[in-house]
Amino acid sequence: MRESSSSRVYQRSNRVHELTHEERAIYDTLDPCRIPQHVAIIMDGNGRWAGKRALKRFLGHQQGAESVQYVVETASRIDLQWLTLYAFSLENNLRRPKSEVSFLMKLLKSYLVSNVKRMNDNNIRMAYIGRTHELPSEVQDTMQWASEQTAKNTGTTLTLALNYGSRSEIVDSARSIVHAMLAEAAKRGISLEDMLAAEGVDDAIKARIDEPQIGEHLYTAHMPDPDLVVRTSGEQRISNFLLWQIAYAEIFVTERLWPDFRGPHLLEAIADYQQRERRFGGLGETSDEDLSDVLPTETELARQ
Repeated sequence: MRESSSSRVYQRSNRVHELTHEERAIYDTLDPCRIPQHVAIIMDGNGRWAGKRALKRFLGHQQGAESVQYVVETASRIDLQWLTLYAFSLENNLRRPKSEVSFLMKLLKSYLVSNVKRMNDNNIRMAYIGRTHELPSEVQDTMQWASEQTAKNTGTTLTLALNYGSRSEIVDSARSIVHAMLAEAAKRGISLEDMLAAEGVDDAIKARIDEPQIGEHLYTAHMPDPDLVVRTSGEQRISNFLLWQIAYAEIFVTERLWPDFRGPHLLEAIADYQQRERRFGGLGETSDEDLSDVLPTETELARQ
């Protein structure tokens, strides 16, 4: 079941003293009651960062991995509960040169092995979403090891989206629901068709396939939806990332390339987020919109 941000007890982080001077200056301007519960980041610009310096792409990816650790540690110090990073998309796996994909897998393994101690020191828990079963077995083994090593931590949950695509996630959710229906019919000892017919086909399907059911079968079913999505490198697109989950998320786009992104920039994104008025499809609390010409009067309602 997804956690509600309203149920969270907000307080000032007790690790503020670990922030850098620059980070602390920004953090002190924030409202601790309005720190987002979940920030998702589309990390983009590794290749361009390397290209601007006449370096090979793999050096951009290496620098990007360093940025991950800096940002994650800042997130843990401000008590950000959930941080999800778009690390490796399904499209990356299918469309990038095999040599680059192989390097990225080696970099992922190296990152996990090298940083588990730092994650434990910072009370960070590792998690993953995506079609991770399609990744090389040795990578899966390292991922599981890192997850197990950090499982008891209670601070920031760092989720890496690996071999991830949001459309495929929704497809997988639908497939999971169908499998659940087949299992239910088998348990009752009847065919799926007979089970649905006994309840009325339309009613039976509506009861089993709705927004909450799809949400419960997504990879992120155990997580709150993101409050804030950050996109680096200035690109104005979502790139098939958490399409279902970010329906009402605030979006912050920065021209900064991911290898140059650090803790202060995460805090700047949160500061911008705190200036937004989140409406979730309704009118905001500060709205002064005059609805007298839109809504019917009591007399008009009485006539209807």
